[in-house]
Amino acid sequence: MWRDAALLLDMLIAAREAREFSEGLTWEAFQRSSLHQHAIAQALENIGEAARKVSDETKAAHPEIPRSEIIALRHRIAHDYFHLDIVRMWEIVQHDVPVLIGMIEPLVPPEEPRGQMEV
Repeated sequence: MWRDAALLLDMLIAAREAREFSEGLTWEAFQRSSLHQHAIAQALENIGEAARKVSDETKAAHPEIPRSEIIALRHRIAHDYFHLDIVRMWEIVQHDVPVLIGMIEPLVPPEEPRGQMEV
């Protein structure tokens, strides 16, 4: 189960990065910025890659996480990148990613403040 906890943390970190990359960005600015498009696409792909590796037990315990849709998006980004629908990508980062963060946060142990971990 520690592996699943690490994968859920990877999903959470990537989801937070996707949101961070879109902070203060308008739709118009996103359309013009290939930098932001690439950064957000990579974060979404990372979410899907971690979701793909989560165990069957964790999948069964948390059916509320739309794992198959997340993985399908990852495959689309990885294998058909030049045909991505940036409108849909924008909608995902604005609406779906915050919901996903809310689903995953309670499943991940609280982060230790940097420099405060006991050795």
